[in-house]
Amino acid sequence: MAIPSGSGTEVLKRSGYYALQSSSGATVLINGVANHIYTVLSVVICNRTASATTVQMYCQPDGSGQYELMGDGFANVPAQETFVWNDKFVLTGTDHLVLTNSGSHADIWVSYIDQDWT
Repeated sequence: MAIPSGSGTEVLKRSGYYALQSSSGATVLINGVANHIYTVLSVVICNRTASATTVQMYCQPDGSGQYELMGDGFANVPAQETFVWNDKFVLTGTDHLVLTNSGSHADIWVSYIDQDWT
């Protein structure tokens, strides 16, 4: 992606998933689009079940490869507890932010800034 030189927009956005289940496989939290810059502010994971769940979160630059942000088992969310990832990071263009969880019924909330340079 070239360095933006024209006018664009900057909007606070969010994506959410209610009762995400492990059977859902990998879930794309942010599906990057060309000429966008995404600054992820926080990811909130709430385990709604009576047993612990582990979460894996990774980035797929340009939709390929896999760069671990939270390796498999990094975030062990106890029963009926919440885990908050509030380290800021940036995705550009067609990067994807992906999450998987080992348990069932986890609520996910992602807050981010979307800079659109199209």
